Amino acid sequence: MTPQQAILALLAERAADATLCPSEAARRLAGPEGDWRAHMDAVHAAVDTLTEDGTIALSWKGAPMQKRRGPYRIARR
Repeated sequence: MTPQQAILALLAERAADATLCPSEAARRLAGPEGDWRAHMDAVHAAVDTLTEDGTIALSWKGAPMQKRRGPYRIARR
């Protein structure tokens, strides 16, 4: 599974207006006993790509974000 697939799969499993933390995608990639932090750079890169192509939207505390920086949540666009 790629980071993009992990992000999109997690979003597909949730309500249409739900968001997810990028660490959830990293945890999905790492598996139950894996080092999820080792996957964070790949997840951030995937988030950048999916944001640029309009597939996902980013926010923090309900405020939309145009680009990833600091803490953020991921949602369907």
